[in-house]
Amino acid sequence: MTQIQPSELIINSRGAIYHLNIRPEDIADTIILVGDQDRVKTISAYFDTIDTTSNHREFVTHTGTYKGKRITVLSTGIGTDNIDIVVNELDALANIDFKTRRINAELRSLTFVRLGTSGAIQANIPVGSIVKSEMAIGFDGLLNFYANRDSISHLSMEAAFIEHTHWNKNIARPYFVTASEHLLKKFAGHFMSGITISAPGFYGPQGRVLRIPLVDGKMNEKIESFSFEGKKITNFEMEGSAIYGLSKHLQHEALTICAIIANRATKKFSNDYHEIIEKMVKTSLDVLTS
Repeated sequence: MTQIQPSELIINSRGAIYHLNIRPEDIADTIILVGDQDRVKTISAYFDTIDTTSNHREFVTHTGTYKGKRITVLSTGIGTDNIDIVVNELDALANIDFKTRRINAELRSLTFVRLGTSGAIQANIPVGSIVKSEMAIGFDGLLNFYANRDSISHLSMEAAFIEHTHWNKNIARPYFVTASEHLLKKFAGHFMSGITISAPGFYGPQGRVLRIPLVDGKMNEKIESFSFEGKKITNFEMEGSAIYGLSKHLQHEALTICAIIANRATKKFSNDYHEIIEKMVKTSLDVLTS
């Protein structure tokens, strides 16, 4: 089996992986991903024990137990570029022997649940809702750099969306990836279901205009009106597509759950969304340990 070279898998002097600065023994099989560093301690405050902590760049990691189950919560920072680092490094921690630099003969499947915030696209989704993403749509282009992206993508929906929006050829081709069926079943009856766009930015890629005009000022209207097999796109966020795409390739389970703190159609925004975040966190922890 080919040895992975030091330039490709960077391990520091304490045996920790380069960006996350954690070691293989520091992660649980169930990992909650959050964008905000401060949300790590919000979640780990519910833990019965906190066994390991790490703080490196934007990547804060707490691993402990909740109702007897070992869980890791880790902050990713914002964007799918960070998710490329996080998911690949977590997979390396789980599935590569750091001493031999070879892939393990038996592979470990991780469970990733992203808990974040989001903006609704449809007017009938009120601020204060919680959406679990049945599918993530990547506007970021990340998955296009990896081989066999079509094998894990919903190609018929992708084609319909490109036709409906008259997709600009200068923008990365979007990809459509479904969530883990196992996790969708586990969370059945909790939160509303939706289809979520992961944008590569907060402003232009989500249709916001400050001082720079957009290449397509009608894009959000096209997104709002798009329908495929009776389902519509529900919300914007910035990480889920990469989590879904990389997890499919690496055979991990992944689900994104977001609190809706803004509605782009009705122009409403919640300045105090802590209560809905707490509900999302507590419910998700209970479901994951049930």
